[in-house]
Amino acid sequence: MTGDANDRSVVRRGRFSGGPADEFVSSLAADERTFAADLAVDRAHVVMLAEQGIVDADTAGAILAALDDVEAAGHAALPAGEDVHEAIETAVVERVGPDGGRMHTARSRNDEVAACIRLRLRTDLLAAVEATLDLRATLSSVAEAEVETVMPGFTHLQPAQPTTVGHWALSYERAVARDTDRLLAAVDRTNASPLGAAAFAGTTFDVDRERVATLLGFDRVLSNAADAVTARDFLLEATAALSTHAVTLSGVAEDLVVFASRGFVEVDDAYASTSSIMPQKVNPDTLELVRAVAGDAAGDLNALLTTLKGLPRAYNRDLQRATGHSWDAVDAVTAATEVTAGAVATADWPADALAAAAGDGFSTATGVADLLAAAGVPFRTAHEVVARAAETADGTPDRETLAAAAEAVLGESLSAYVDAAALEVALDPVESVATRDSPGGPAPSAVADALDRATTGLDEDRTALAERRDTLAAADERLRDAVEVYHA
Repeated sequence: MTGDANDRSVVRRGRFSGGPADEFVSSLAADERTFAADLAVDRAHVVMLAEQGIVDADTAGAILAALDDVEAAGHAALPAGEDVHEAIETAVVERVGPDGGRMHTARSRNDEVAACIRLRLRTDLLAAVEATLDLRATLSSVAEAEVETVMPGFTHLQPAQPTTVGHWALSYERAVARDTDRLLAAVDRTNASPLGAAAFAGTTFDVDRERVATLLGFDRVLSNAADAVTARDFLLEATAALSTHAVTLSGVAEDLVVFASRGFVEVDDAYASTSSIMPQKVNPDTLELVRAVAGDAAGDLNALLTTLKGLPRAYNRDLQRATGHSWDAVDAVTAATEVTAGAVATADWPADALAAAAGDGFSTATGVADLLAAAGVPFRTAHEVVARAAETADGTPDRETLAAAAEAVLGESLSAYVDAAALEVALDPVESVATRDSPGGPAPSAVADALDRATTGLDEDRTALAERRDTLAAADERLRDAVEVYHA
């Protein structure tokens, strides 16, 4: 479809309109989200048509002025239509007359819709990226403030080894940093122009696809016309990245909910509620909702995959149902990221309670086994010594219990391998943490190094976000200047 006569926007007019299916196929209400994007696409396309001599300057000026009126009136003032694209064109024709229909020359709704989705999604994804950066900054701030706050660490929800709040916070900062990378990659793959592809086979008009892409801030043009109108893998990538991030958020939320239940963290009242019947309750319910968002996002991804998995090439109306899943995911996950950052920033970590629990379940056992291994005992044998001591001492062995276990397993005195002072250090949770200063460990020195790396990475990603936003802002200004030529 290359001209007005073959325009898909007439498909539900005349004998195809007025039936019960009209409301079912209409996306006009949902299209409010892409209203501004559609106006931008219309303006860029009309400017290009005028510059290429396909539409005369006076007609282009009249259409562009009508688009200004449509924008000022807002989405709610649009006439009835199958979608926002048809409704805007109808509104322009009402103002300009039949020549208003020239705005659709050399394009189809297929490439127009794809472009509008990409314009809006890239903006929403950048907002999601910014939310991840703010969360990372919050986690780093907590790590810096709690670098020496010893706490119990868990595997299988059982006491495992002592760690610190700072180490815990940075473990999530690293995960969110990878989420940032995935979202930035999704932005970049979204930011490609399908315009000029028309229905799927290009157009007979001498269009300048690169010019339209430049006016709209796209990084590049999608080279194959059929791929340009069909491709929704950018939706899949974006929704998958959002789903992955939602899983990270769910982990943060779950930890905080569990910690709160054990008195290891106090969630601020702004992120909690009380019971309707039990006035003493402080329920971390916003974090429980954050956990649930991971399920929502996974559902959106699965629905999108299912919708796309069996479609033949070029445009199919199923795609109208696909896009909403990405909108749902980006809205919910971005909001959940902001809530998580707020909950983490305002949480209180009771150092005394954490320190008291840090040694529960003989959490320093690995340190004792490491001492024996460092003295020449095979680690598996050292593991057996400490495990036997834990078993005979009901989970909390002292020096005497360990000595008896060493005699039983090694046939020698414990003192032959470990001196008393070193053993006391290994058994103490604070000292145990301090000795774990390998890169990535919980020792304050290791956490301080990790904080430096996290700060550098955060600064780099803030720069990457700013560069992408600056590029889009420059394109907006370029488009305004190009349109102004025809307003004169």
